[in-house]
Amino acid sequence: MGGQVVAERAEVRTFGPGSVLWEEFGLWTSAFAGQSAFLLQVMHPSIGTVVDQLSSFRRDPVGRARRSFASVQTWIYGGETAIAEGRRLREMHKDLKAVDESGTTHHALAGEPWAWVHLTGFQAAASAARYFAPDKWTDEYADRVYAEFLDLGRILQVPERLLPPTVADYRAYFDHMVEDVLVDHRVAHDVLDMMDKVPPNVPRALRPALAPLHRGVGSLGRLVATGTLPPAARDKLGLSWTPAEDRALKAVGRVISRTTPLLPERVSYMPIAYRAREAARANARLADALAHRPL
Repeated sequence: MGGQVVAERAEVRTFGPGSVLWEEFGLWTSAFAGQSAFLLQVMHPSIGTVVDQLSSFRRDPVGRARRSFASVQTWIYGGETAIAEGRRLREMHKDLKAVDESGTTHHALAGEPWAWVHLTGFQAAASAARYFAPDKWTDEYADRVYAEFLDLGRILQVPERLLPPTVADYRAYFDHMVEDVLVDHRVAHDVLDMMDKVPPNVPRALRPALAPLHRGVGSLGRLVATGTLPPAARDKLGLSWTPAEDRALKAVGRVISRTTPLLPERVSYMPIAYRAREAARANARLADALAHRPL
């Protein structure tokens, strides 16, 4: 029994410098892919029902987003803490369940929805790359990213049998999920509707001043979220996507992809990612100093 546990534990690999997720997914621009992933997630009947009844996304959308981003950053930049975070999330979700209008009980930790939450991230990244990094997303690069997503799934304790082994297998799985499992869930529409509105927990005195900012940022967020949804999911939600909107999103993508490399790392990376990258460089300098110390 002890040997079996060691073998299973050895398959869980964390991330470090040189991996694609380490280099790319700590950037603030990676957050652009997050909303389309969330939309895909809540279109799953089980996830949509649990989020609808138990999530804080309506009353505290900013707080929910901050917690989600911090968790995702921990998966990638946390080292051994990433594995602990995976266990924490499983523990947090194990008792979450909700009953829909038809009387069906949905469990947050059921295998299919738990895997879907994780696997939507790869689709969102691939879709965002069409607008923000079209030259980078080659077949070889996609294979590298997907291999790391499989490692990430193991950190989150997604059952191995629910992880499609290759990108081709993933595409078949994803098309099946969109076509046969996802639904036009009201939570997805609520998410879109809330994007350009001031969160309800903002003090009343501040709301008029913040409203124009939220309208501008929310309009951009809705453009990115809608544009990076796969067409079949967009159609299922009854969302339109015009050539003019596509051109606008491509223009936004060009501006962001050209300006991001010019920004200081402290600005372009989220806080946990920046600190992890800073610490990795410090550890590398220490290792070099120790390797070359006088003997």
